[in-house]
Amino acid sequence: MAISPEWLKKPKDLNHVDAALWPANLTRSNHGEFEIGGIGVTDLGAQFGTPLYVIDQDDFFARATRVKNALSSSAESIGTSAKVYYAGKALLTTEVASWIAELGLNLDVASGGELAAALAGGVEPARIGLHGNNKSLSEIGRAVAAGVGAIVIDSEIELERIASTAQAQGRVQPVRLRVNAGVHAHTHEFLATAREDQKFGIARADVPELVARIRAEKHLKFLGLHSHIGSQIFEADGFIEAAKRLLAIQAELLKFGEVPELNLGGGFGINYTTADEAPDIESIAQKIADGVAAECAALGIAVPVLAFEPGRIIVGPAGVTLYTVGTIKDVALTEEGAGAVRKYVSIDGGMSDNARPSLYDAAYTVRLASRASSAQPALVRVVGKHCESGDIVVRDDYLPGDISNNDIVAVAATGAYCSSLSSNYNMLTRPPVVAISKGQARLIVRGETEADLFSRDLRYQELLNSLTQNGKD
Repeated sequence: MAISPEWLKKPKDLNHVDAALWPANLTRSNHGEFEIGGIGVTDLGAQFGTPLYVIDQDDFFARATRVKNALSSSAESIGTSAKVYYAGKALLTTEVASWIAELGLNLDVASGGELAAALAGGVEPARIGLHGNNKSLSEIGRAVAAGVGAIVIDSEIELERIASTAQAQGRVQPVRLRVNAGVHAHTHEFLATAREDQKFGIARADVPELVARIRAEKHLKFLGLHSHIGSQIFEADGFIEAAKRLLAIQAELLKFGEVPELNLGGGFGINYTTADEAPDIESIAQKIADGVAAECAALGIAVPVLAFEPGRIIVGPAGVTLYTVGTIKDVALTEEGAGAVRKYVSIDGGMSDNARPSLYDAAYTVRLASRASSAQPALVRVVGKHCESGDIVVRDDYLPGDISNNDIVAVAATGAYCSSLSSNYNMLTRPPVVAISKGQARLIVRGETEADLFSRDLRYQELLNSLTQNGKD
């Protein structure tokens, strides 16, 4: 039995930097060290510590611009326009929100906290869309008061809540209606968010009645239908099928009023390993646009404004996580036959800073970053320091056989969902986030301290206050 997946091939050169996996401005220096925007990872580790999330800000801007242009130009080619929302759940800080504002993108948020970050980062409220399957009255009230450009209705109850809130504030709130299209994108089961038996969206059969109710509410403005079919999608087929199902409904809705927009969500995939072959955004965007145009022509309706919510495709490849190597052990896999060995490389982080391998069995790529090596490749499993057997960051990859304590390793494509999903499991502190632009590294989220961990622990605070008071006495 093979001890590594079939897709994983032993690399010919472990010092090679694959441009398909790493940020655009990551290179190896002449002496073999990873540099991001010209700054060596050793210096980054010394200044900010590890684990460390690093975002190539210039790459983020380039990718965001490319995605915006691709979706906009493909929409223009079929006689319409595109609204592009950055999906804040991928990575959102007030600094990132300021980038979105500077880029002229819209921003999709999914909680009161994300809304607060968006507003603090300077995003115009009209460019913000609020998502969520269970928005609180407080969140709805804050969104309406701020004047967000769209709230996505996810249930009949939310329709009533938003309408009453808008009426109480004397406002007209633009809304979209999220529809469960029943399309299963080519993706991981846990990431499929448009199948019938799940928490998001309205059943297609219920759409006409709910849209009629929206239109009857003078404090609501109906923008159109919304669909999101999953994540890490490499093909246009799922988007096109979802569009067909929603456009069929839209054709009926148009008989009774305007339906200016169609939001097809996000989920565009990226490369995490050499086995991935994510398509160019230009290609998949044009296929989606052509599919929408063809269906609109068949139905005899005008092409609506198209809206999209990309997140991972913008920030995922622009991010890298740096770790310092701790213990290393070779484990003989006796059940796999004589000589089968896997090298376990323990790092100073783990599932608390990257939960995706544990949640979704996600695969990642790791490389020795603090130096080059001519040693033979060794099959490794990169694991964290948590008291959990499932604490795996990179399940299968190769590192040089001379990997050693205090080496710095880098994990690729961690810009999306790693910091967002981070936790304090085992009371580990969450890592800092550093942005690098034009040769300068800037801390945008400081790393947590143990004092932060105990800041909400009331007994600890009482003890601390007591010790402080006694010290004064």
